[in-house]
Amino acid sequence: SPAGVGMRTEISTAAAFVTRLLRAAGGIGEEQLRCFRECLQEALREHYKHHWFPLLPSEGSGYRCIRINHKMDPLIGKAAGMIGLSHERLFQLLPSELTLWVDPFEVSYRIGEDGSICVLYESPQPGGKVTKPLESRTSCKEEWRIGRSSPSKNYNMMTVSN
Repeated sequence: SPAGVGMRTEISTAAAFVTRLLRAAGGIGEEQLRCFRECLQEALREHYKHHWFPLLPSEGSGYRCIRINHKMDPLIGKAAGMIGLSHERLFQLLPSELTLWVDPFEVSYRIGEDGSICVLYESPQPGGKVTKPLESRTSCKEEWRIGRSSPSKNYNMMTVSN
């Protein structure tokens, strides 16, 4: 379907970003990372199939939002399960607060509840809507590395089994 073709860049950008976060955390082999990225792309494609509206890019944005916030996003969890990573392990590897918006023509993310929103991918929309000036996001480039330093509070409680 044409929608599927349109989503390809956005989905691969989002999957590559999460994969990069896992790679930066260390301890996962390249083969596993490649498998994770492909599984996540497939899960996203399936999840977004009927929720992708290039003519109304913000329509369905909440549905497409990938979120880690004391709960693991099910799509990331599913892809991680394919390479044998538990949710507990994911919470150690990924930022404890991550929001990733995957919309037609734009993929952006925020680490932390009040971090700045950083754009990973942006393409001009048909019809030439004016996009944000570039200066406003140059500071974001390496912010995801710093996001790791915030203590992942109260996740250790989840691993305790009584």
